Amino acid sequence: MAKTLFQKVWDAHAVRKLPNGQTQLLIGTHLIHEVTSPQAFGMLRDLGLKVKFPHRTFATVDHIVPTNELKEPYSDSLAQEMIEALRRNTKESGIRLFDTTSGLQGIVHMVGPEQGITQPGMTIACGDSHTATHGAFGAIAFGIGTTQVRDVLATQTLSLSPLKVRRIEVNGKLAPGVYAKDVILHIIRDLGVNGGIGYAYEYAGTTFDAFSLEERMTVCNMSIEGGARCGYVNPDQKTCDYIKGRPYAPKDSEWATVEAKWKSFASDPGCTYDDVRVYDAAKIRPTVTWGITPGQAIFIDESMPALETLKGGDLGTAEEAYRHMKLTPGKPIRGTKVDVAFLGSCTNGRISDLREVAKYLPGHKVKAGVKAIVVPGSQLTSIQAQKEGLDKIFIAAGFEWRGAGCSMCLAMNPDKLVGDQLCASSSNRNFKGRQGSATGRTVLMSPLMVAAAAITGEVTDAREIFKVS
Repeated sequence: MAKTLFQKVWDAHAVRKLPNGQTQLLIGTHLIHEVTSPQAFGMLRDLGLKVKFPHRTFATVDHIVPTNELKEPYSDSLAQEMIEALRRNTKESGIRLFDTTSGLQGIVHMVGPEQGITQPGMTIACGDSHTATHGAFGAIAFGIGTTQVRDVLATQTLSLSPLKVRRIEVNGKLAPGVYAKDVILHIIRDLGVNGGIGYAYEYAGTTFDAFSLEERMTVCNMSIEGGARCGYVNPDQKTCDYIKGRPYAPKDSEWATVEAKWKSFASDPGCTYDDVRVYDAAKIRPTVTWGITPGQAIFIDESMPALETLKGGDLGTAEEAYRHMKLTPGKPIRGTKVDVAFLGSCTNGRISDLREVAKYLPGHKVKAGVKAIVVPGSQLTSIQAQKEGLDKIFIAAGFEWRGAGCSMCLAMNPDKLVGDQLCASSSNRNFKGRQGSATGRTVLMSPLMVAAAAITGEVTDAREIFKVS
């Protein structure tokens, strides 16, 4: 019988069916960081248990690590304490830690792919919402809570209910100045922030075939923002080429066999989906959010929705959003004053993002009064960017160049908004308080749109500012 990738990976990792109808699922790879793991290790100690398969767990520090301090002890004593706790826990358990002194540290969803730990056909779990990022490699990757982190450490399994599968096809070529970030914001706008509940999203079509692995990661990363539990792209030759030669990739002598196995996980022709949605890439334009959910988004040349066009829950959420964002229904968001510009996160802090922006920056300057920061998502990304001189381009344009970490994406570190500052952000969430201030305001957009906002001091169309064509 023809099967989807989700069904194949699920079946390959099913240990048994539980009396409540859930599946006990083997988790092939477990990723941890300093924020959701200390309590999990504490619970293990309380139960007298040890980590069952330490070689299947990998750790890094990212959420709370400051990006403007490179030497310890950090001025934030809580950050220092949490990082030291992770060091103790991983050392005692025999878990590999990509520490700040390793040159390999970074956001957990970047470290896995960079090291070749993330591979097709895997089940991956991490105590972080955006674990779906790893689905770009043909893996089924779930974000989990702290008690589930404990369960995976203790048993290497989770109890989960199977998901329906929605195939989301995007076909055609994106116009210049339109990026993977615009694609996923458009999809979430259309399907809604709750549209994916109970689903795994399979991204497909000629647009995804043409995407690099890093572009696929951007889209899979935000699957959770559309309510889906995970999102993935079928593995192809690009997937295999990306992984080959990385530290945890299979040996060359095993390569031919492994490649064939990885590709076999791709959804079979003629398999059945629970739902199919199709989009035309040519119709997608640069997209920005105007509200307090990623689904409250519009094309840059559109006006924000008038309240009389909305109903039910959409109306209530919109009213709350307009109050918080201090925006006016029916008006363009274009021209809205920007105080902060943030380029980074596990959504758009990769080398391809930095290269794309740096290509257009020369000859431009960040507008006076705008705080603009660039935070590479990993130390390897930062090292590569500096080798290429990208850091100098950003600095010359007036951006601050920071160390690797989650930074202003969630502000569990010193990188926070102040008061009601408005931030043009390449991150993944625009929730109230997400960037460190209860009254702070976030507008999500692509990296090049963030750069355009930094230069003009307002939400604007990057295609015009940088003459993209």
